[in-house]
Amino acid sequence: MFKRIAQTAGFTGLLAALLLTLFQSFWVAPLILQAETYEKAPAAAEVHEHQHTDGAMAAHVHDEEAWEPEDGWQRVLSTTGGNLVVAVGFALMLAALYTLRTPASTREGALWGLAGFAVFVLAPTLGLPPELPGTAAADLTQRQIWWVSTAASTAVGLALIVFAHNWLLKVLGAAILVVPHVVGAPQPEVHSALAPEALEAQFKIASLLTNAAFWVAMGLISAWLFRRHDAQLASSELSHA
Repeated sequence: MFKRIAQTAGFTGLLAALLLTLFQSFWVAPLILQAETYEKAPAAAEVHEHQHTDGAMAAHVHDEEAWEPEDGWQRVLSTTGGNLVVAVGFALMLAALYTLRTPASTREGALWGLAGFAVFVLAPTLGLPPELPGTAAADLTQRQIWWVSTAASTAVGLALIVFAHNWLLKVLGAAILVVPHVVGAPQPEVHSALAPEALEAQFKIASLLTNAAFWVAMGLISAWLFRRHDAQLASSELSHA
């Protein structure tokens, strides 16, 4: 069982990470690089900063001494490595869930992928949308707590809605889904950004669609590999019977 989970997660994570890196390199990364030009520009704070509360200004500090990968192969390798770690972790989670409820078909894996997208991307994004460099943000610890709480409540809520047979449990699941959003995500005292609003909108759309493609691909690949292993195991047992 452990070998099957590990093999499924390993191959799924590798393929999904490469796909995610490809999308990010051609769509998401150029938007980030463009935003960094506003962050590093000497007069960026005066020209491009957006004010949303009583005309107050938020300070943006750029640490020139902090290491960051250079454009080109360093950035691609750094991105690929990070994506691989994350993808394998999520793939392990999917493979473990398949041991409890094996997908009836490869296409069902896409539904598991969409569920993962809803839990780890869509629900948290409703309160904490993806941010470009130079965007004011609330305290990191508070954001992390809200993100984890939102992902957990979304997972529990979806599980109750989909798998519970009692309608009261389904209603409870729906209520759990909305609790984090009723509480609200932590927000900065002043909402401000150095990049133009149009660039921010493009980045949010690119991030959501890229992650959606990543999760659907991971669901399809993991379900196919898991079912393929089951078929091979059944064939092996028949041949030795």
